[in-house]
Amino acid sequence: MELATKFDDLLIEASETDSSRMRRLRSEHSMAEYLKGNGAFAETVRGIVADVAERGDAAVAEYTRKFDKVELTASEFRVSADDLKAAHASLDAALLKSLRTSIANVRKYQSEIFIGTKNTHPGIRYTPLKRVACCIPGASAPLPSTVIMTAVPAQVAGVKDIVVLSPPRYEGSIHPVILGLCYELGVTEVYRLGGAQAVAALAWGTETIAKVDKIVGPGHDVVQLAKKECFGLVDMDSFAGPSDVLIVANEKANPAWVAADVLSQAEHDPGAGIVVTDSVNFAKKVLAELETQCDKLDRAAATEKCLLAYSGIVVCEDMDAVIDWANDFAAEHLQVQCGDESKAISEKLVNAGAIFIGPYTPVAVGDYYAGPSHTLPTRQTSKYFSAVTSNDFIKSTSIIEYTQQQLANAAADIVRLATTEGLDAHAKSVRKRVE
Repeated sequence: MELATKFDDLLIEASETDSSRMRRLRSEHSMAEYLKGNGAFAETVRGIVADVAERGDAAVAEYTRKFDKVELTASEFRVSADDLKAAHASLDAALLKSLRTSIANVRKYQSEIFIGTKNTHPGIRYTPLKRVACCIPGASAPLPSTVIMTAVPAQVAGVKDIVVLSPPRYEGSIHPVILGLCYELGVTEVYRLGGAQAVAALAWGTETIAKVDKIVGPGHDVVQLAKKECFGLVDMDSFAGPSDVLIVANEKANPAWVAADVLSQAEHDPGAGIVVTDSVNFAKKVLAELETQCDKLDRAAATEKCLLAYSGIVVCEDMDAVIDWANDFAAEHLQVQCGDESKAISEKLVNAGAIFIGPYTPVAVGDYYAGPSHTLPTRQTSKYFSAVTSNDFIKSTSIIEYTQQQLANAAADIVRLATTEGLDAHAKSVRKRVE
């Protein structure tokens, strides 16, 4: 292929299964490869979690001083009610209106898919978790929208105690929009804490921070490894990594729009935009657009570096091969831009955190507005993890009630099964009731 852009190395033939470029593309987004390469790092995080479990608030303050360069006493971990109220009062009126629309959309969607009110007896009973924590990226990369995407589903589920934790900025504060959103949603327990020490504090509990039942939300590798370390002590949503988008496209797509979507993910740095297409000609057009558009970005140099490290354009022999490649990759965000074929193709795609159908559904629609949570599985884990929903904040309890006659009818089978397993006491517990 004759190309002439600085992004030429992004173009990969799907048949290059053993090429260094294809191995790079796959390994950069593989959970297995990540875990294999981070043993020592995970051990460090394990030590932090154990220290917080042992020393509580003192350890939390120490690690906050070490990693965030902020001096906090235990009494300063929690943001005051006055600070939450002041942050809300400072919100721009137009921004607040947009935030409220986003909240309403998310609440409506999460209510419509909620199964927690569908109790049957006998059968199953759903109850909300009592206390959950939401990790909200802050400091140098604040994401206020994540407050909406985690706290609102929890509210829909009926969770009474919702905790927000976000790492402090250099002077010890949290981004005011994050605080203002917490006030708007009625979330009053907010901690200026981040990193493994914050996760451990919420998982184990300290002198000033009560233990939670579940921790959700994104964060850098330290946060995710800490969540993994604490899993079992508390529940968690998934093991998240750098954001990614995979775009399934054909000649009917607009290459300028596809390139813009790739760049929007690379802007996360690290973040990956991958295009899979059945057209070499279309792939060349996207490469040209990437070069033109990237040079005009405010963060052009960083975005270019991120593109070359994590992104790619894969050319397959036909659309069936494109679909197979996409299903195997298991993206966080999966866009389908194939003109009037988009809907039909999307129905064949099964592994993705969220699927965005058609040219007028960029990832940003899901990130901020549509209703589904933007807290999605990454690193190819959408094969078994799912987006955060209101249903992640409830637990189910099986309800079983037999009458005397029902037990009598089932007794012989139950006794036979228990006896087969050598559990004589189980069998006798039934016999005594029916003899």
